[in-house]
Amino acid sequence: MTSAAAGATVGQLITDFGRSTNLLSSSEYQAKAEDQNAAATAAQIILAVDQAFYNVLETKALVAVAQQTVDSRQLLVDKIKALTDAKLKSELDLSFTRVDLARGKLLLLEAHNNYQTSLAALSAILGYSDFQLAEEPAVIAAPALDVLPLIQQALQQRPEVAALQNEVEAAQKFSSAEHDLRRPTVSALGVVGEAPVRDNHIPNWYGAVGVNINIPIFNGFLYNARAKAADLQTEVNRQKLADLRNNIARDVRTSWQDTMRAYERLSVTQQLREQASLAFDLSQARYNLGLGSIVEFSQADLQKTEADMADTDAKYQYRLTQIALAYTISSPK
Repeated sequence: MTSAAAGATVGQLITDFGRSTNLLSSSEYQAKAEDQNAAATAAQIILAVDQAFYNVLETKALVAVAQQTVDSRQLLVDKIKALTDAKLKSELDLSFTRVDLARGKLLLLEAHNNYQTSLAALSAILGYSDFQLAEEPAVIAAPALDVLPLIQQALQQRPEVAALQNEVEAAQKFSSAEHDLRRPTVSALGVVGEAPVRDNHIPNWYGAVGVNINIPIFNGFLYNARAKAADLQTEVNRQKLADLRNNIARDVRTSWQDTMRAYERLSVTQQLREQASLAFDLSQARYNLGLGSIVEFSQADLQKTEADMADTDAKYQYRLTQIALAYTISSPK
């Protein structure tokens, strides 16, 4: 008897006892980890921009100090030259002041070169060179007295920690999915079709529904090996997370100590600047009265310049340490 038929078969997984759910959860945690990695990268870029920006501001301020030094020493040279021409001062005094002026000009050249270098670094980070610097006045606040709350804050807020935590969760879910391979799977099977060429006693439509249960028994211990590898990867991620926590705690403590040291330096450099200015004024008065030598006056001038530059540097260095500490604890600056 001749017969012909055509039909379709449809299969549907009913349950794999959690493997698909674990795989989906693993992918979701991986996506969250990538989001946190992107946030960590953005924080690093912002830190680099802030550091470059304040480096530019510092070098610009040092240029102003150096320029002020050159201007004051140029006035002194002109004054001493006039007195020398009038036979009121010696050529030795004029030579000393000219040497100091030359030193000031060298200092200005170096400061200006550092300023241009810092500008180039900022331009490279930003990706363009057409910008204007605007410094907002910042209140100099004392750093926290205890570092432990800062460490706890960093461990809770750093995106790197959140990323690795998500990676650990993803590895755990994937490990569970690999263990689920040893469980059976249950699926439904449906068949429907038509037989246009058939015996007249047979209906032209046919169909059937069934349930398949697949039980893995022998596969050369492949599933056991895959589950073991997934467990080891989970442990690797846990160890990475523990190592990252330790490194972050170390970085926060180091940044906090740098901030404390920079804050203490502020008062020292301020006192140094005040005392150097007082010593300069006294030596200048003594020199004008003929009670002091040009060597004494030149030394006082040099100490004042160094004190001015140290005080300026201390203010910006403290701000830079604040920025670094804010980054390590992942908080607004």
